[in-house]
Amino acid sequence: MDANKKLQEVNRVIMEADKDNKDFTSSFMNFMGATMKNGSLDTKTKEFLALALGIAARCEWCISYHVNEALKAGATRKELMEVGYVTVLMYGSQALMEMNSLIDAINQFEKK
Repeated sequence: MDANKKLQEVNRVIMEADKDNKDFTSSFMNFMGATMKNGSLDTKTKEFLALALGIAARCEWCISYHVNEALKAGATRKELMEVGYVTVLMYGSQALMEMNSLIDAINQFEKK
C-alpha cells in the first residue's frame, strides 16, 4: 500500500468537499478536532482507538491517516504494532491481513 497516496486521497476528498459545501467540511473538521484533542483520553490514545477501528474496518485510508496522526502525537512503532495485535485479537484474521497496511504506513511515515 502506498500510505502517502492514501493520505493524499483523504486530503483530496476534504478539499473537494470544501469547494462544494464549506458548511459540511467546517462542521466535520471541527467535530474531528474536538473529538481528537486531549481530554479524558490523550490524543495519542484516541489515535490508537481510531487506528484499531480503521484496521477492523479494513480501511487503508483510515490506517494511513491515523498512523500518521499517531506518530505526530508521539506514538512509537512498537505501540502502533501493538494496536494492530490487539485488533487482530479482537477482530481475527481479516485484521491480521490489514497489518500489511499498518506496516506499510509505519514504514512510510516513520521516516518523516
